Amino acid sequence: MCGIVGAVARREVSEILLEGLRRLEYRGYDSAGMVLIDAERSLRLHKRKGKVMALESAQEEDPLQGNTGIAHTRWATHGEPSGENAHPHVSGERIALVHNGIIENHAALRDELVNGGYQMSSATDTEVIVHLLHSNMQDGVSLMQAMQKTVARLEGAYALAAVDCLSPDTVVGARKGSPLVVGVGIGENFLASDQMALRQVTDRFIYLDEGDLVQVTPDDVQVLDARGAAMERPIHRITEALESADMGEFDHYMLKEIFEQPEALETTFAGALDGQQIEERFGDGASALLDKVESVQIVACGTSYHAGMVARYWLEEVAGISCEVEVASEFRYRKRVQHEGTLLLAISQSGETADTLAALRNTSEGEFVGSLVVANVDNSSLVRECDLVFLTRAGAEIGVASTKAFTTQLVALLMLTLTLARRRGMAECRQKEIIAALSELPQQVRQTLELNDTIQQLSQAFIPKRHALFLGRGIHYPIAMEGALKLKEISYIHAEAYPAGELKHGPLALVDNDMPVVAVAPNDELLEKLKSNLEEVRSRGGELFVFADREAGFTDEDRVQVLSIPHCPEIIKPIVYTVALQLLSYHVAVQKGTDVDKPRNLAKSVTVE
Repeated sequence: MCGIVGAVARREVSEILLEGLRRLEYRGYDSAGMVLIDAERSLRLHKRKGKVMALESAQEEDPLQGNTGIAHTRWATHGEPSGENAHPHVSGERIALVHNGIIENHAALRDELVNGGYQMSSATDTEVIVHLLHSNMQDGVSLMQAMQKTVARLEGAYALAAVDCLSPDTVVGARKGSPLVVGVGIGENFLASDQMALRQVTDRFIYLDEGDLVQVTPDDVQVLDARGAAMERPIHRITEALESADMGEFDHYMLKEIFEQPEALETTFAGALDGQQIEERFGDGASALLDKVESVQIVACGTSYHAGMVARYWLEEVAGISCEVEVASEFRYRKRVQHEGTLLLAISQSGETADTLAALRNTSEGEFVGSLVVANVDNSSLVRECDLVFLTRAGAEIGVASTKAFTTQLVALLMLTLTLARRRGMAECRQKEIIAALSELPQQVRQTLELNDTIQQLSQAFIPKRHALFLGRGIHYPIAMEGALKLKEISYIHAEAYPAGELKHGPLALVDNDMPVVAVAPNDELLEKLKSNLEEVRSRGGELFVFADREAGFTDEDRVQVLSIPHCPEIIKPIVYTVALQLLSYHVAVQKGTDVDKPRNLAKSVTVE
């Protein structure tokens, strides 16, 4: 989703802004721009449709220089991708502003401003904000005071950064429903929507709370809360090594991240291979809260929703705890009746997913015994607002299509299952079986990655296809859903997943010799039923691609290609099979020539509704 970078310093900052935008490219965007206040206290602006590279070219042709500036990568909501709709937006040749989010009452504000004499040059909701900000400065108030008056009129979600060329040593920001952080330096300070944008200039950050406003100068950071009261927000120092953006030997970040999974999985459960240490990973107060849990309500979106669906099988079968899973954007608007003793479990790679965050904030007092988030980003909004936290430790994930973030989520959810099962009297021998399976997992994934060349060859059959079906049974139905999502995300092949038992209730009508059918076929108690379902496909001319346990008894036949997956403990099979499906989608996308790491129309972190 859109990215913000702001800087105010005693040195020239144009390259800091550009490097910040480069580091935010993974989020997904369609245009970019930046504005600086030059030595004559004038606004200097470049905006370009397309990649940051186009903005760099504009800067080379006509260099902008200044000690204060803001920059932005835009993911279109209101108005098509274009130079006119790109940020920053300017008002009165004095105020410039960038914005992440959506302003819901922009139409009414637009009419008001046009009637007041302002001319609109774009189709964006953001331009309304900058003109409103400019109008609020007509009484001689400061930029910070004008921003307070402006945000009081806004309905919706926003992260804002603004500059005033008459106050060239100041950047002002505000956040509501969209993340914004302060980077703290020496003789310079910064704003960004993501700390990754600023890791090249600082390792100290202030995480703004919901409703906060902030003013930064080279020597000072002032924060006001939603009521206008001055606040002292703590400074957090990031001690982890700066993640390398180098793809190394790999052609794409996605492939690099697929192959990083053995280490990421190991890191996620490192030091937690006995029950007590696992419990400690959920934070202070975990023991008292988890004692109250009688059921679990999971809310998530996209890939994280599929992780929640897998967790439901584990929680109910292994821990004996009832579990409901719901898409966060539906949960937040539904009238609900919760079981007593229900834990709200939010799953989000970024910790900033707008609908998941809204679902958490939409709960009523006493509706849940507590909240837990599984996320990959420390100090994100969900991490700071939930009672308990499990950080997956997957490391930075640049590719838009989630890979290692998903599989580490599954490990975290299995560890939660184990923790709750222990509290409900799980036998010691069963606990040891699960821990042993987790210990085996990295090596099982490495063995699956050795199938890369075989999967690449298999993927060639998908190149001319426009549609695909994915089938699974039981806990592997959500894995089939994840496989279908990955294929459609990066190859643009329309793919849908169904429980294999549903095939004859409608989807079978789609099966012909042009419809590839991918089946997830572990050697479990549903195997024989799955074989019957697949025979229905084969008898109707469908082409089958069976991802099967080596001991499941499948062999290559006419219109049946089998990928033999290493045999592994049943409880970790969903994770192992996921890796093979990730490789399939990757190789199909590469051969179709799509932008694997930055698929069209998609963003890494969805921070608007």
